[in-house]
Amino acid sequence: MTVQEVRLCGLLLQEHFGEVVEKVGIHLLGSGAQILRAIAHETSTPLDLVKKSLCVLVQHGMCEFRRGRRGPGGAVEYHASYERVLRILRYPRYIYTAKTLYGDTGELIVEEVLQRGHMTMSDSVRTVADRLTHNMEEGRSMEYSEVVSAFSKLVETHFLQRCPPVADVGTALPAEAGPGAPAAPAPTLAESHPDRYILPHINLTGRGKRRHPSDDSEVDSKGAKRAKMDASAASDDMGIYWQVNFDRFHQHFRDQAIVSAVASKMDQTSSEIVRTMLRMSEVTTTPTAACTQPLSANEIFRALPPSYSITRPILEQYLSLLVDDPMEFVGKSGESGGGYLHKALASLARATLESVVQERFGSRSARIFRLLLRKRHLEQKQVEDFAMIPAKEAKDMLYTLLSENLVQLQEIPKTPDHAPSRTFYLYTVNPLPTARLLLQHCYKAVGNLIERRLYETKESKRLLEKSQRIEAILASLQASGAEPSQLSEVEEMITAPERQQLQALRNHVNKLDSSENQVDETIFLLESYISSTETSR
Repeated sequence: MTVQEVRLCGLLLQEHFGEVVEKVGIHLLGSGAQILRAIAHETSTPLDLVKKSLCVLVQHGMCEFRRGRRGPGGAVEYHASYERVLRILRYPRYIYTAKTLYGDTGELIVEEVLQRGHMTMSDSVRTVADRLTHNMEEGRSMEYSEVVSAFSKLVETHFLQRCPPVADVGTALPAEAGPGAPAAPAPTLAESHPDRYILPHINLTGRGKRRHPSDDSEVDSKGAKRAKMDASAASDDMGIYWQVNFDRFHQHFRDQAIVSAVASKMDQTSSEIVRTMLRMSEVTTTPTAACTQPLSANEIFRALPPSYSITRPILEQYLSLLVDDPMEFVGKSGESGGGYLHKALASLARATLESVVQERFGSRSARIFRLLLRKRHLEQKQVEDFAMIPAKEAKDMLYTLLSENLVQLQEIPKTPDHAPSRTFYLYTVNPLPTARLLLQHCYKAVGNLIERRLYETKESKRLLEKSQRIEAILASLQASGAEPSQLSEVEEMITAPERQQLQALRNHVNKLDSSENQVDETIFLLESYISSTETSR
């Protein structure tokens, strides 16, 4: 784990869970597996706060616990996962994908599960139905059955999965860890859990309830209403908890990136054929597979959308073009075709590296970089000739790329004495180390964006709090049927300069958020390529 990854993990934990959880999480990331009292001693944090922090981390799957090294009688050890912490950065993208595929109901289901780490199906259905009802017109409400249908679709397509049972540690967290999650949602356990996509038989009938502002204080202070609702729990409240399947979302992101690349390189019809092939094998192909399951032309033809009106001969011509394309997104295996996922990711990663070099060093440097990617090893004179760039400029560009570690220099001596006059100096690009280097730059960039956003928010903290108080007063007055004159009087409590300052702050924060999402797309591509390369070796 690098310095940039630790820094980004700390910023994400601080922003979402607070400083205490950040301190405990960063300590676990740096020190490895530790027992409870060692964590409290080395972080100088009260034992009670350490317990609560560990509960939060375990609840969200960012920390795992297991038996200590001293055997069954030893203390339980806790271990944090930096990869799981970094997934917080992608939460908005998960939620937006659920909204795109399954509408507002799917969006709220995924949002609730992400916010709480894991939930029972009945709790999720009731919470989402209440939220949707609250946003509806007066007199309308959301049926539980509609939310159950959306939840079922998310499970059927593997976007949600059951939390695996605790592996040989006990039926719950140890006493020293406090009340925590009923399951440690480790991805390895989830993949080996055979019933992870089986829905429980529950009886949920009714509608969502509208919550009034006057009820919020009661529910938040005592939780009496929530406890009363939980008392009439459904049958799945006996230990069946659900979590977001991040691997399935990542598989969807990868497929979308491949389809977009095919559309930009060829045409919309080709991309639709590739989309159909990926959709047919999305559940049967594991996320780490190097290629999809082989599909025959007949299967692809039957699965194509009728709106495209593609005949069988035209489909075969398109498949031939896709197989012969240098990008190698589609390959041929006997009489069946399949997608070469690893090669597709490698092509997308190379395109990303080329675009970064072009943005930072110009089109001529990008030409040299692209040339080295294709030719593998070239001498300086060969680079000048093939790239058609003057010797002085090519030399400067090569040395600049070499100093940034984007290009490597390989020495091949003719004689054992390594004399410079009798040595070949070959320039080359190694995509895997270069992708790792760029990934660290992306982590640093996202960390800088988050720090800037936190700074901007802190500087305008007083104004933001004032705006929130006024919005709360307005909402309360509107609910009680106040007159327009009263509402306008409250709105005038914020002056015109303050409104301009608030608008400028919102625009700035929105740009920073958008930049974070754009950098995360690059991070996802590079992470997928690195993981795929390491798996295929």
